[in-house]
Amino acid sequence: MGRKLLRFAGFASGAVAGTVLCRRVFGAAGERVDVYFDDGSFVTFAGRSSEAARLVPLAQRVLAAVRPA
Repeated sequence: MGRKLLRFAGFASGAVAGTVLCRRVFGAAGERVDVYFDDGSFVTFAGRSSEAARLVPLAQRVLAAVRPA
């Protein structure tokens, strides 16, 4: 019983570590822009798309303006 539990714990911790590593390596790194519409729908532009290249600097300026100094 003890070895089975130890094997399971090792497997589970390895799975969690692998998931974290995959999310860091292959995850959505960088910035993105989510544009929400009145009807409840939205569009996400990845940080490397041409749409996001235009919107990300604008969003950064807006956020910098509203953040407390």
